[in-house]
Amino acid sequence: MSAVAERVDERIGRIRRLPDGLVNRIAAGEVVERPASAVKELVENALDAEATRIDIVMRDGGRTAISVVDNGVGMSREELEVAVERHATSKLKGEDLTHITSLGFRGEALPSIGAVSRMTITTRSAAAGPEESAWSLDIEGGRVGAAEPAALGQGTRIEVRDLFYATPARLKFLKAARTEYSHAVDVIERLAMAHPHVAFTLGDGNRTSVRLNEVSGDLFEARLARLGAVMGRDFEDNALPIEAEREGIRLSGYAGLPTINKRTTSHQFLFVNGRPVRDKLLYGAVRGAYMDFISHDRHPMLALFLEVPPEAVDVNVHPAKTEVRFREPGLVRGLIVGALKHALTAAGHRASTTVSNAALGALGRSTDFGTGAAPRYQWQPPSYAQPQVPRDAAAAAMAFQAPIGGMMEDVAPQARAEAPLPESAALQSHPLGAARAQLHENYIVAQTGEGIVLVDQHAAHERLVYERMKKALEADGIKRQMLLIPEVVELDEGAVDRLGARAEEFAELGLMLEPFGAGAVVVREVPALMGEADVQGLVRDLAEELTEFGEAMALKDRLAHICGTIACHGSVRSGRRLTVEEMNALLREMEATPHSGQCNHGRPTYVSLSLNDIEKLFGRR
Repeated sequence: MSAVAERVDERIGRIRRLPDGLVNRIAAGEVVERPASAVKELVENALDAEATRIDIVMRDGGRTAISVVDNGVGMSREELEVAVERHATSKLKGEDLTHITSLGFRGEALPSIGAVSRMTITTRSAAAGPEESAWSLDIEGGRVGAAEPAALGQGTRIEVRDLFYATPARLKFLKAARTEYSHAVDVIERLAMAHPHVAFTLGDGNRTSVRLNEVSGDLFEARLARLGAVMGRDFEDNALPIEAEREGIRLSGYAGLPTINKRTTSHQFLFVNGRPVRDKLLYGAVRGAYMDFISHDRHPMLALFLEVPPEAVDVNVHPAKTEVRFREPGLVRGLIVGALKHALTAAGHRASTTVSNAALGALGRSTDFGTGAAPRYQWQPPSYAQPQVPRDAAAAAMAFQAPIGGMMEDVAPQARAEAPLPESAALQSHPLGAARAQLHENYIVAQTGEGIVLVDQHAAHERLVYERMKKALEADGIKRQMLLIPEVVELDEGAVDRLGARAEEFAELGLMLEPFGAGAVVVREVPALMGEADVQGLVRDLAEELTEFGEAMALKDRLAHICGTIACHGSVRSGRRLTVEEMNALLREMEATPHSGQCNHGRPTYVSLSLNDIEKLFGRR
């Protein structure tokens, strides 16, 4: 043997087959990342077994013991002995991986968990006779024992002890017990959202932290009740129904109003054929749909359920089965964006009840009049970077500053209050009621048949002006200005191809670009509204978003920001005194304008207080 061959032999050795035990531990590293992963696999098996109740117990965050008990169809002795072998499953019919209709199908969960723990499976088949017993089988570090008779009703009980004892290095990467337990809570809540007709409990042996009862009735309505139990009553009260279908793909679910939002995307959920997935497509689609209604540092709450033909989606991307790939991602994204925008438009001027609840909470906490202490609740305006508006933006905004209902020019404030004009009962029957007064030259007080409405005149008119601008842009198109010297932007070949494929879409937004060789694009025209734009930065942002989300939002975002800023400067200013006729005209246009429940930054434009709520504040109820 030559010296080179000897060195190669010492470095990599001869090719050989790995022992079964080592193979199982490698597979377990992909399937069972942490205790929550084991819980997910076992609960998915229970759901595939048509269980209507699943009880989970995790001790010490899952390190010491995990127990999953279900009332599903169970297994016979023969099925139990085969189930613990690698790649043995009852859920894959034939050899067709394009028709996956169950949550599990790879046949890796039980052997992978058994390879890194001490596991006991006890099960009794639904087909077993009254005199037949259940069967129990032990697995320790991948070594399978013999099946023995046991006592159990219909279903399956799986007990996992000393998780990762066979792979001590994995134990070092686990977090605190509370953290690992919280990951399991997230897993159970996601699965519970998709299966409202199944009851779930999750506890640590001392207390039960998740208790979700079975919800009866129609699946669509049952999902809302389950979402309310998981995401909170506020979401249930302020959720918009989503239903749409296109080319065999059906979308359903619920989306929250823009004024009910969170700081992160943790309350955005996507399910594909009942399987909870984490997909960048969802976040990009939601961002596009809510772009005009919410600040960039806030995120809406929603849960969307996609029903896709099995052959149109690949769920076999990763052993953890949390990622999917769509055959036509553009179709799915368009369906999501279109359905969300339709629901938001149908909501009209509606604002979430959380705004009123927050106002009542602030009033309830502001009771120490003697100390003059400020209320603890304060609206925190979202922080965002204001775009640079071209110098001629003021002229562009003038076309959208037409007074509503013949508003007069600003007048000097007077010391006396203007007596409200008598209003008819018909005016009070409008959703936003009849204007009664103006407070601090900024807030309109309106009376409805069931309470009062407080309107921020500047925020409300800002939304109305913005909607006018959008309609004008849609009708007349976005004007472009030609660059004196075309801008060449160097990019990698993949980014150039992605930008070139969207050239027509960019042209509709006023950006004219085309490939310029193998590694660059040339920009010849930009939207006139942007003025002196950073073309290099804009194009690179577009390319990065196409890579990350499959959608380029940077240009739309910047145009929206500029339109929003123009609308802000072109709307009725705070401190301007309005007549009763002008205030009523503003209220009527709000009722007729979609999305007028929030301004362009996601802040509410009005607060509605019912008479019952007001009477509670004064102790009359």
